[in-house]
Amino acid sequence: MRSIRTDLAQEARDLWRESAGETTKLEGVEAVSETANGYRLETLKILDARGESALSKPVGTYLTIDLEGFLEKEEGAFKRGVGLIADRLRQVLNLKKSDSVFVAGLGNSAITPDELGPKTASYTMATRHLVDELPEHFGSLRRVSVMGTGVMGTTGVESAELISAMAEKLRPDAIIAVDALASRRLGRICRTVQISDTGIVPGSGVGNSRAEISKKSLGIPVVAVGVPTVVDAATLAADLIKMAEKGNYEPEDFGEYGQSMIVTPREIDKYIDDISKLLGYGINLALHEGLTIDDVELFMS
Repeated sequence: MRSIRTDLAQEARDLWRESAGETTKLEGVEAVSETANGYRLETLKILDARGESALSKPVGTYLTIDLEGFLEKEEGAFKRGVGLIADRLRQVLNLKKSDSVFVAGLGNSAITPDELGPKTASYTMATRHLVDELPEHFGSLRRVSVMGTGVMGTTGVESAELISAMAEKLRPDAIIAVDALASRRLGRICRTVQISDTGIVPGSGVGNSRAEISKKSLGIPVVAVGVPTVVDAATLAADLIKMAEKGNYEPEDFGEYGQSMIVTPREIDKYIDDISKLLGYGINLALHEGLTIDDVELFMS
C-alpha cells in the first residue's frame, strides 16, 4: 500500500493518530505547542527508534511555524515572522561567534513550486568574501557562503554531491539547506515553515528523492528549512473524500495519473516570493547578530 505523502513531521504524527486512535500513546515522541511573536508553533521531538518507526522520520527536533497571519498580511507580520525564524534558527544552530555557515538553496528556479530554495538564497547575504577581503568594514559579520544548487536534471550533478564538494572546500561549521516540501493538505501550502536538525532529502516534495544531505552523510550539522508548496494529487483527492465522509479511499485508488501529479495554488508565484524573502531575512538575522531588517535591506540593495 502506498503511504500518504508528506514531508511534515507534524502531519506524520497526525496520520499516526488517525490510524492508531487518539487514545493510543505515541511512544518515543514529545510535542510542545506555544505562541510566539503572534504565530502558533509546535516543537516535535522524535526521541528514539520507536518514534522514528512510527512517523518514518529520523530522530531529531522538528519545529513547525504556522504562517497564516503572514499570508493574511496582518500588521507587522513580516517583522514578527523574521524575528521568530531568526530566534529559532539561532537555537537550533547553536553557533559560536567564529563559526562559518554554508546556505544551500535546493530546487529548480525554472519551476515555481520548486523555486523556494534558490529564491531564498537570493535573499540571503553572502559575506565570506567581504569578511576575508575587507575585515575593517565587514569583520563584525559571520562568514556566510550562499549557493543555489540547481537540480540534477539541469546540472547533471546531485545536490548532495555539490554540497559535499563545497563543504570540503569551504569547511563550514554548519549547513542550512532550504527546500520545497510536500503536504497532505492544500490548506498548509505556503502556510507552514518546518525547521529541523535532521537534514533533508532533496526532491522528496515532488516524489523525486535524491541523496540525503545530513550530518550523517556530510559530517557537518545540517539544519533543514522547508515550506510545503505542493500536494500530491492522489493524496489530496483521498483526503477530500474522507473529509466529506463519502468513502475511505487511499491515494493508490486514483491510479497512475493521480500518483504522478501534484497540486499547487494559482497564487504560488506571489507566495513563493513573499515566503522566500521571509526565510532569507530570518536566516540573515539568525547568522549576523545585531543586524536589523533595515540593515539587510541596505545590504541587499
